[in-house]
Amino acid sequence: MANRKLGRPTDQRMAMLRNQVTNLIWYGKIETTLARGKEVQSLAEHLVTIAMRQCDNTVEVTKKHMNDKKQVEELTVQNDSPARLAARRQVMRYLYDIPAVQNEGEDKDDFKKRQKDVKHQVVEKLFREIAPKYKKRAEEKGQGGGYTRIVKKGPRRGDAAEMVILEFI
Repeated sequence: MANRKLGRPTDQRMAMLRNQVTNLIWYGKIETTLARGKEVQSLAEHLVTIAMRQCDNTVEVTKKHMNDKKQVEELTVQNDSPARLAARRQVMRYLYDIPAVQNEGEDKDDFKKRQKDVKHQVVEKLFREIAPKYKKRAEEKGQGGGYTRIVKKGPRRGDAAEMVILEFI
Protein backbone atom coordinates (compact mmCIF):
# COMPACT_ATOMS: atom_id res chain seq x y z
CA MET A 1 0.00 0.00 0.00
CA ALA A 2 1.44 3.34 -1.02
CA ASN A 3 1.39 6.27 1.36
CA ARG A 4 0.34 9.78 0.44
CA LYS A 5 3.26 12.02 -0.53
CA LEU A 6 1.71 15.15 1.03
CA GLY A 7 3.90 17.38 -1.16
CA ARG A 8 7.05 16.82 0.87
CA PRO A 9 10.30 14.86 0.62
CA THR A 10 10.38 11.58 2.54
CA ASP A 11 12.38 12.82 5.54
CA GLN A 12 10.19 15.90 6.05
CA ARG A 13 7.00 13.88 5.55
CA MET A 14 8.03 11.22 8.08
CA ALA A 15 9.07 13.84 10.64
CA MET A 16 5.75 15.67 10.22
CA LEU A 17 3.73 12.46 10.60
CA ARG A 18 5.74 11.36 13.66
CA ASN A 19 5.17 14.76 15.23
CA GLN A 20 1.44 14.68 14.57
CA VAL A 21 1.02 11.11 15.86
CA THR A 22 2.97 12.03 19.00
CA ASN A 23 0.78 15.09 19.57
CA LEU A 24 -2.39 13.07 18.95
CA ILE A 25 -1.41 10.55 21.61
CA TRP A 26 -0.27 13.23 24.06
CA TYR A 27 -3.14 15.73 23.68
CA GLY A 28 -5.93 13.41 22.51
CA LYS A 29 -6.83 15.45 19.44
CA ILE A 30 -5.21 17.57 16.74
CA GLU A 31 -6.37 19.88 13.97
CA THR A 32 -4.89 19.24 10.54
CA THR A 33 -5.78 18.89 6.86
CA LEU A 34 -7.84 15.97 5.59
CA ALA A 35 -4.99 14.26 3.71
CA ARG A 36 -2.62 14.50 6.68
CA GLY A 37 -5.38 13.42 9.04
CA LYS A 38 -6.01 10.22 7.11
CA GLU A 39 -2.32 9.31 7.21
CA VAL A 40 -1.96 10.16 10.90
CA GLN A 41 -5.11 8.15 11.67
CA SER A 42 -3.66 5.06 10.01
CA LEU A 43 -0.35 5.32 11.87
CA ALA A 44 -1.94 6.10 15.25
CA GLU A 45 -4.34 3.17 15.04
CA HIS A 46 -1.44 0.86 14.19
CA LEU A 47 0.52 2.02 17.27
CA VAL A 48 -2.54 1.66 19.53
CA THR A 49 -3.04 -1.90 18.26
CA ILE A 50 0.59 -2.77 19.06
CA ALA A 51 0.20 -1.33 22.56
CA MET A 52 -3.17 -3.05 23.12
CA ARG A 53 -1.74 -6.50 22.49
CA GLN A 54 0.93 -6.10 25.16
CA CYS A 55 -0.47 -3.51 27.62
CA ASP A 56 -0.98 -5.92 30.53
CA ASN A 57 1.79 -8.42 29.78
CA THR A 58 4.03 -8.06 32.86
CA VAL A 59 6.18 -10.41 34.92
CA GLU A 60 6.65 -10.32 38.70
CA VAL A 61 10.34 -10.45 39.63
CA THR A 62 12.05 -10.64 43.03
CA LYS A 63 15.25 -8.58 43.29
CA LYS A 64 17.84 -8.56 46.04
CA HIS A 65 19.92 -5.51 46.89
CA MET A 66 22.03 -4.10 49.72
CA ASN A 67 20.64 -1.19 51.71
CA ASP A 68 22.64 1.50 53.53
CA LYS A 69 23.16 -0.75 56.56
CA LYS A 70 24.69 -3.52 54.42
CA GLN A 71 21.62 -5.71 54.79
CA VAL A 72 20.17 -7.72 51.94
CA GLU A 73 16.61 -6.71 51.07
CA GLU A 74 14.24 -8.49 48.72
CA LEU A 75 11.85 -6.45 46.59
CA THR A 76 9.05 -7.74 44.41
CA VAL A 77 8.84 -5.66 41.23
CA GLN A 78 6.57 -5.70 38.15
CA ASN A 79 8.72 -5.83 35.00
CA ASP A 80 7.77 -5.88 31.34
CA SER A 81 7.75 -9.27 29.69
CA PRO A 82 10.10 -9.64 26.72
CA ALA A 83 7.20 -9.30 24.27
CA ARG A 84 5.96 -6.11 25.95
CA LEU A 85 9.48 -4.68 26.00
CA ALA A 86 9.81 -5.35 22.28
CA ALA A 87 6.46 -3.64 21.64
CA ARG A 88 7.49 -0.63 23.76
CA ARG A 89 10.73 -0.32 21.82
CA GLN A 90 8.88 -0.57 18.53
CA VAL A 91 6.57 2.27 19.60
CA MET A 92 9.48 4.33 21.01
CA ARG A 93 11.23 4.01 17.66
CA TYR A 94 8.39 5.91 16.04
CA LEU A 95 7.19 8.45 18.64
CA TYR A 96 9.05 11.55 19.75
CA ASP A 97 9.73 12.30 23.41
CA ILE A 98 7.88 15.23 24.93
CA PRO A 99 9.86 16.90 27.73
CA ALA A 100 8.30 16.86 31.19
CA VAL A 101 6.74 20.11 32.36
CA GLN A 102 6.82 21.27 35.96
CA ASN A 103 3.32 22.04 37.28
CA GLU A 104 2.51 25.45 38.75
CA GLY A 105 3.32 25.61 42.42
CA GLU A 106 5.26 22.34 42.25
CA ASP A 107 8.60 22.27 44.04
CA LYS A 108 11.67 21.20 42.07
CA ASP A 109 12.22 18.20 44.37
CA ASP A 110 8.59 17.10 43.99
CA PHE A 111 8.92 17.41 40.22
CA LYS A 112 12.05 15.23 40.19
CA LYS A 113 10.38 12.67 42.44
CA ARG A 114 7.32 12.56 40.17
CA GLN A 115 9.47 12.12 37.04
CA LYS A 116 11.93 9.66 38.60
CA ASP A 117 10.36 6.52 37.11
CA VAL A 118 8.97 8.00 33.88
CA LYS A 119 11.47 8.20 31.04
CA HIS A 120 9.23 8.28 27.96
CA GLN A 121 6.00 10.06 28.84
CA VAL A 122 4.17 9.53 25.56
CA VAL A 123 4.90 5.80 25.49
CA GLU A 124 3.83 5.50 29.13
CA LYS A 125 0.56 7.26 28.37
CA LEU A 126 -0.06 4.96 25.40
CA PHE A 127 0.61 1.76 27.37
CA ARG A 128 -0.95 2.78 30.70
CA GLU A 129 -4.00 4.85 29.69
CA ILE A 130 -4.96 4.56 26.03
CA ALA A 131 -4.28 0.87 25.29
CA PRO A 132 -6.11 -0.58 28.35
CA LYS A 133 -9.13 1.62 27.57
CA TYR A 134 -9.43 0.30 24.02
CA LYS A 135 -8.60 -3.27 25.06
CA LYS A 136 -11.52 -3.18 27.50
CA ARG A 137 -13.78 -1.75 24.78
CA ALA A 138 -12.69 -4.46 22.34
CA GLU A 139 -13.50 -7.20 24.88
CA GLU A 140 -16.92 -5.72 25.68
CA LYS A 141 -18.06 -4.98 22.14
CA GLY A 142 -16.05 -7.63 20.32
CA GLN A 143 -14.56 -5.21 17.82
CA GLY A 144 -11.05 -3.99 17.13
CA GLY A 145 -9.90 -0.83 15.42
CA GLY A 146 -11.75 2.42 15.05
CA TYR A 147 -9.90 4.16 17.86
CA THR A 148 -9.91 7.58 16.17
CA ARG A 149 -12.43 9.73 14.37
CA ILE A 150 -12.14 12.51 11.81
CA VAL A 151 -14.53 15.46 12.13
CA LYS A 152 -14.56 17.83 9.16
CA LYS A 153 -14.41 21.56 9.99
CA GLY A 154 -14.60 23.10 6.55
CA PRO A 155 -12.14 24.87 4.27
CA ARG A 156 -9.13 26.72 5.65
CA ARG A 157 -9.03 30.41 5.00
CA GLY A 158 -6.27 31.26 2.55
CA ASP A 159 -5.86 28.09 0.51
CA ALA A 160 -9.25 26.40 1.05
CA ALA A 161 -7.69 23.14 2.24
CA GLU A 162 -10.25 20.89 3.95
CA MET A 163 -9.55 21.09 7.71
CA VAL A 164 -10.40 18.29 10.15
CA ILE A 165 -10.14 17.47 13.82
CA LEU A 166 -8.60 14.07 14.47
CA GLU A 167 -9.36 12.71 17.94
CA PHE A 168 -9.50 9.53 19.95
CA ILE A 169 -13.04 8.24 20.51
